Amino acid sequence: MIAGSCHCGKVEFQISKEPQWLVSCNCSICRRVGALWAHLPADQVSVVAPKNGTIEYIQGDRMLAIHSCINCGCTTHWTSLSSEPAATMAVNFHMCDQADIAKFRVRRFDGADSWRFLDGESSEV
Repeated sequence: MIAGSCHCGKVEFQISKEPQWLVSCNCSICRRVGALWAHLPADQVSVVAPKNGTIEYIQGDRMLAIHSCINCGCTTHWTSLSSEPAATMAVNFHMCDQADIAKFRVRRFDGADSWRFLDGESSEV
């Protein structure tokens, strides 16, 4: 079990399965919030936050909602707006301990242009 939280601690998450890798994306929003994403099936992530404890930002193609703590502003996770039952979501590993981050390979993803990993390996985000 790996856990993370925003700076003030009001938004917390736990993941029950380790991700294959972490993703550093250069799209317009990810580079601005400084996210380091771990993509997981939504049913393997538990997010605990007070009611109305996050603000959702929905942009572009309106496929996901990026959540930030309403109190300290840290971007903690994103959720899919898809109605598919096996939806994916992501948690921002920059909210975790440095030791947890160090366990994983970080892959750079070109979300700004080619929509591919820059290491040449093919895999879905």
